[in-house]
Amino acid sequence: MKCPYCKENRDKVIDSRSSEAGRVIRRRRQCLACNRRFTTYEKAGESFKLSVIKKDNSRLPYDRDRVIAGLQKACYKRSVSAEQIQQIADKVEEDIFRHSDKEVTSKFIGESAMKQLRAVDKVAYIRFASVYRQFTDAGELISEVTQAILEPDDVDQPKLFTD
Repeated sequence: MKCPYCKENRDKVIDSRSSEAGRVIRRRRQCLACNRRFTTYEKAGESFKLSVIKKDNSRLPYDRDRVIAGLQKACYKRSVSAEQIQQIADKVEEDIFRHSDKEVTSKFIGESAMKQLRAVDKVAYIRFASVYRQFTDAGELISEVTQAILEPDDVDQPKLFTD
């Protein structure tokens, strides 16, 4: 691996860690020429692409960044760290890859994200649910808030929502 600072091709690995639910290896390296440290990420090449089936039955390639963007909007000005958002996205991906190998519905992704958000921050959960479920009146929103407050968090058992 070439050093990004001095461009020498001599380094040693100081630390290796798994990241993104085990699909990426993060390596901390030190250049033997200039002694500066840098980080590299290694990811296995994917032989297939996961497709997301949207509500209108169109299909898009799965994009982790879209999941993270939705979570970030829901968590805006909340005490949810960027690391927690990444962990939620990791758990959502684990759910996806545990249940599907080629196609997944956007509904499954949304439900999984809501399940994880609910355990972390109920306000962010309500924000996400209000956009995802497209509440048509205040009564639906009030019902969801009441459920979120009264029911215990149960991350391991996903709640089945009806449309």
